[in-house]
Amino acid sequence: QVQLVESGGGLVQPGGSLRLSCASSGSINSIYLMGWYRQAPGKQREFVAQVFDGGSTNYADSVKGRFTVSRDNAKNTVYLQMNSLKPEDTAVYYCNIRGYYNRYNYWGQGTQVTVSS
Repeated sequence: QVQLVESGGGLVQPGGSLRLSCASSGSINSIYLMGWYRQAPGKQREFVAQVFDGGSTNYADSVKGRFTVSRDNAKNTVYLQMNSLKPEDTAVYYCNIRGYYNRYNYWGQGTQVTVSS
């Protein structure tokens, strides 16, 4: 069974940077997209960023210009580089990997990101 393992979360001051990683514990074929979502306390989970099989990317307006999503297909790993972090970026971040035609839809367990002085 495939499991996604996230790392890289933590506490950072406003204006700082973090890099999240999400790796699969097993081999995954025919990945359509890899991405990130987040959930702040008392709020619904929201989309952050995604990268498609062909390399195109999509971002939430709130993170455009500050976050960069990338993937390493050989390692089945997706990254989220977060710069110029703001307190409102504080949330649990979840990675998501989806297959073509929704053949599968995997989620990570979440990693906490806290932006505070």
